[in-house]
Amino acid sequence: MPYKDVFDLFWKQVLKSIEENRFAKLTMAKTIGKPDLKNIFLRPVYSEEDFKVLLKFHYRSKETEDQEDEMTIEEALVVLKAHLKKPFSSVLLFTTTKDVTFKINKKGAGSITESLPTFSSV
Repeated sequence: MPYKDVFDLFWKQVLKSIEENRFAKLTMAKTIGKPDLKNIFLRPVYSEEDFKVLLKFHYRSKETEDQEDEMTIEEALVVLKAHLKKPFSSVLLFTTTKDVTFKINKKGAGSITESLPTFSSV
């Protein structure tokens, strides 16, 4: 199945984990090549009004300072989609009930796997 269709299924799990207050963290990892951008992290920022995330760009180079921005989950989705496949080939969702991994293979097909949770609380 094309990776974009599989990513949509993965993203539904992200939204469900947020609705159920199980969302702990999301990490984009496994870059193709060696770009300066090493990881992208999303961490929850719970408030009384609404749910936001802290989006962090983590760089390999010590000279490049990491960037952090607070935004809505919809705004974060736009940023994440822009980095899918080039340069990132995997996205890991950490929840309090399970870890979900989305991967893109060399042929451009997507897959989702689940494993035991890394985090026990948000």
